[in-house]
Amino acid sequence: MKELQFLNKYFIKYRFQIILGILITIASKIFALFTPQLIGKSITLISDQITNPNSTEIFRYEMSLNILYIFGAAIATGLFTFLMRQTIINVSRYVEFDLKNEIYNHYQQLSIAFYKRNRTGDLMSRISEDVSKVRMYIGPAVMYTINTLTLFIVALFYMYNKAPSLTLYTILPLPVLSISIYFLSKLIHKQSTIVQAHLSTLSSSTQEFFSGIWITKAYALETQTEKTFSDLANSQREKRLGLSKIQAVFYPLMLLLIGASNLLVIYIGGKQYMNGQIQDLGTIAEFIIYVNMLTWPVASIGWVTSLVQEAEASQKRINEFLKETPSIQNTNETLTPIKGQIVFKDVYFTYEDTNIEALKGVSFEVEKGKTLAIIGNTGSGKSTVLELIGRLYDVDNGSIEIDGNTIKTLNLNTLRTSIGFVPQDPFLFSDSLKNNIKFGNNKATESEVIDAAKKAVVHDNIINFKKGYDTILGERGITLSGGQKQRVSIARAFIKKPQILLLDDCLSAVDTETEEQILNNIELVTKNKTTIIVSHRISSAKNADTIIVLNDGIITQKGTHNKLISVEGYYKELYQKQLRESSN
Repeated sequence: MKELQFLNKYFIKYRFQIILGILITIASKIFALFTPQLIGKSITLISDQITNPNSTEIFRYEMSLNILYIFGAAIATGLFTFLMRQTIINVSRYVEFDLKNEIYNHYQQLSIAFYKRNRTGDLMSRISEDVSKVRMYIGPAVMYTINTLTLFIVALFYMYNKAPSLTLYTILPLPVLSISIYFLSKLIHKQSTIVQAHLSTLSSSTQEFFSGIWITKAYALETQTEKTFSDLANSQREKRLGLSKIQAVFYPLMLLLIGASNLLVIYIGGKQYMNGQIQDLGTIAEFIIYVNMLTWPVASIGWVTSLVQEAEASQKRINEFLKETPSIQNTNETLTPIKGQIVFKDVYFTYEDTNIEALKGVSFEVEKGKTLAIIGNTGSGKSTVLELIGRLYDVDNGSIEIDGNTIKTLNLNTLRTSIGFVPQDPFLFSDSLKNNIKFGNNKATESEVIDAAKKAVVHDNIINFKKGYDTILGERGITLSGGQKQRVSIARAFIKKPQILLLDDCLSAVDTETEEQILNNIELVTKNKTTIIVSHRISSAKNADTIIVLNDGIITQKGTHNKLISVEGYYKELYQKQLRESSN
């Protein structure tokens, strides 16, 4: 139960609803236990009437009164049971809502490195399947535990007052039950942990299969993918069956013990009645009803134990991520406006997951309102520069300054809201084109959306769609071409009107004519704004105020376009190569 202690704060938060639920549960069980007494009394009346006939009218009156009481107790029990479920089960839904939000908010605070280490399916499994298991503990498990304890206490009180020795014989099987639960619950906990962990693997693989469905079809790998999924599903089935087999032991064991209790009541109770130790025949009937009333609560002990063990296994998995500390910490709550000056001072950076040293002593400066272009081979560290400016990672050595302040001292939210970032691989949501563009500024008007789309040279494409800006995109924008996705992503950055615009090779999928139009618009949009353009194309970089060439994480060249094409080096070679390609 150590892992489930995390949930104590929610029990405290909803303590009044839980206390009310407990009181309602007690009330429902008290009314429920009136019924055996009334039935026992009725049987005694019938027995007495048979052996010693009294006035028929008195007998009928007392029997009618008992029937009315039984009917009234049943109605009250049903009403309180309904209120009990409404109170305690509702609390579990509130906690489920709070816990999912807590996990989701924590997910958003975690750094990019965390997401590189963990698979999307596993993240989804923990916030859905695992939280659902925890909810079953907070709701049904807690409710039935309270229900069982209340019923046991109240029932045993009535039973002991009625026939002490018979009560002791009736509860004789309970120690066997307790010992059985202890050993079986340990097995359930172990198997539940295995099941939940494997479910995450299955979810992750399934998510990848669907996300990469076009690759599967392009390479005709449907059969191979189906086999892989089938193997994972079969493995999950076997693990689930293993858990079910252990859980299946509980219910027959409960029925066996309840049956033994019934036999004891009938045998011992019958002997005591014949010996005169029990005066009323109705007492035996009353005890049989008590025992059978305890059937489901006793049987539910196994189910509840199973729920608790599964919840603990799930909460352990949730806690693993909730205990994960974001590597990028916001050290300043003060909202300081960003103007746009950027300075790299001898920056070194190595990716922790791959141990690749991306930057080695990189230094440069971009004045506010100026444009810097970064050229270099694949893997030279170009994208890393942009990621460090957005503080998706922190440098290993050296420093980055924004407006003269070390980047770590700036408010993280202010920094990122001041940056418009267009990644090399644009991500679009399964939403309308309008909302995808407004993602950069959700308060933008329709005219602002259209203006941003025009500047990104994607407006004409959008209006040709059947539903225009209301067109719903497929997952990750699959319904658009590569160039259209890039331009929608650029429009998203334009509408944000950032102080710093970072473009990571985001024109690679558009033709040269469209590229030229977008670059001209970028100059208009970024007037007095700081811009950094990463590209493989000289055409995208040539108009920048400064151009740097990166090679294996080191700046090998620096200057303007005219200066760099006048000296031997990578830039001049690339320029001449692309010039030849464009002339062919």
